[in-house]
Amino acid sequence: MTAPGRNRPDRVLLHVGHLSKTYPGQVALKAARLDVRPGEVHALVGQNGSGKSTLIKLLAGYVKADHGARVAFDGVPVDLWSAPPDVRRRIRIVHQDLGLVPTLSAVENLGLGRGWARGRSGRILWRDETAQAQTALLRFGLAPDVRVPVASLTAAERAAIAIVRALQDWKEGERGLLVLDEPTASLNRGEVDALFREVRRVAAAGNGVIFVSHILEEVLELADRVTVLRDGEVVAAGVPVSDLDQKQLVELIVGRAIDDLYAARPHVPGRTVLEAQMLVGMTLRGVSLKVAQGEVLGIAGLVGSGRDEIAGCLFGSTPRFAGKVTVEKRKVYTDPRESIEAGMALVPADRKNLGLIMEERLVEHVPLPRYGPLQSRGRLSHRAVRSDVARWVDKLEVQPPALGRRMEKFSGGNQQKAVLARWLRTEPKVLLLDEPTQGVDVGAKGSIYRHVAEAAADGMAVLLTSSDAEELVHMCDRVLVLRGGTVAAELHGAELTEERVVTEMLGSTSNRKGTRVKRRIPNVKVIRDDTAAQTASLSGPPENIAPATGELPVTTIGGRLLEWARRARRARRARSIRDNDGRGDHSDARP
Repeated sequence: MTAPGRNRPDRVLLHVGHLSKTYPGQVALKAARLDVRPGEVHALVGQNGSGKSTLIKLLAGYVKADHGARVAFDGVPVDLWSAPPDVRRRIRIVHQDLGLVPTLSAVENLGLGRGWARGRSGRILWRDETAQAQTALLRFGLAPDVRVPVASLTAAERAAIAIVRALQDWKEGERGLLVLDEPTASLNRGEVDALFREVRRVAAAGNGVIFVSHILEEVLELADRVTVLRDGEVVAAGVPVSDLDQKQLVELIVGRAIDDLYAARPHVPGRTVLEAQMLVGMTLRGVSLKVAQGEVLGIAGLVGSGRDEIAGCLFGSTPRFAGKVTVEKRKVYTDPRESIEAGMALVPADRKNLGLIMEERLVEHVPLPRYGPLQSRGRLSHRAVRSDVARWVDKLEVQPPALGRRMEKFSGGNQQKAVLARWLRTEPKVLLLDEPTQGVDVGAKGSIYRHVAEAAADGMAVLLTSSDAEELVHMCDRVLVLRGGTVAAELHGAELTEERVVTEMLGSTSNRKGTRVKRRIPNVKVIRDDTAAQTASLSGPPENIAPATGELPVTTIGGRLLEWARRARRARRARSIRDNDGRGDHSDARP
């Protein structure tokens, strides 16, 4: 779809030139340039650590630029660090973490900073505020309860609230700039479409939009022009999206031609290493699987299918209510420590909360699971620790290779490389990867794919769960598709295609294993009848148990049918007693 502002001639809304930011020992941004026009969606892309976050912080006035920067907003030169309130109000940024207070409602979050409407007595007009919030969110096609804490809402609803809050005090006819930092990271396709409609509406009103995303398909779909950052420098400024395809955009981001993002590897089936039988968890309902030595087994499925639970269930970090897990025929119970001892490793999807200790330094983080080989005479050798960590940091290409840097200071892609390095150095027999490239730029993706392929080629059994069908098709030897907590399909060879994976995930094929349910009353159309049983004739079956015109036979549940069934059971019971003891008529015997 063509964005509303495409090829729209107008003066520049935001002009940035020679914008730099230097930290001790690091140049985060060097002489960046950026022009955003009214009515356009301008994409800002680059690998993690390329300078995108620094540029956004400078636009927000959160950090001060180096001397020599030139910035003009709507034709007026400004200093972003000390911009006047009128300019600051017209530049709004929705950060990736959204900046909402999770314990407050949507109405309360929308009032933070601007206040709430009040009556003559000074009391807040909550009814008016609630109606206004609901009207604003309906533009996204969403109708959440705006009075409950936002922590209980969906990711799409929280993202919509953050955008509404950013735009709510723009004046009519006044042009502003909206910056969206990874707004679609946790949204499904329908929610992304609703967000895009609102972004296009904002741009069509004459505003400028800066759209930051790692998902290049979204960039090519939504944006009018794109600026590419690499290593803190702008390598392509304001290139029309119509002049690019995805391959060209990837090459601009990475700085080299990428013929194949996915590493090729030979697969020779080996012995079974990981085996699970009839796993039962919060959503899993009897899943069985096997992973052989040197094999990459993919797990596909929609949210709630069990895909997002299976890796933790195997590792023991999420509940396993039933089932058996073995690693090389050794039984492993629901305990992460025992799983590690058996040779399992887990790279979780929730990297920040489950995969990292954000306050720790890189040199403390990587050796965590196994300190034994780094000890000498019962004491930890710090020289051995630094040498070992430096080797793995170099192997996984963690940038920058600063061993003393805290994990929270690294970009998302480098954090994920550090998590992968931590587990690969334990030399596991089984590597469990849960959404390993989620929130990771294209350059880091290629590096992660290469190291996973190398691990499998060395004989490691790999289980990879992902919501990305392309990733599963190119990385895996086999893919199990989960639906409703069970295995709905197993794909391999020629049948392992993106179209087939998506089709099986949606359950739109004719052989739905996990969702087929037998009719309890074959070829009978069931309707509800609550007519009082006392008014019904009980001499025989209800009259409405008969074929409907041109349709299936119709029966009723409750009312006359229920009472007739009770009388029929009593009669059968009486006949049984009479046949057994021959003591006369017991037709009024209780069941």
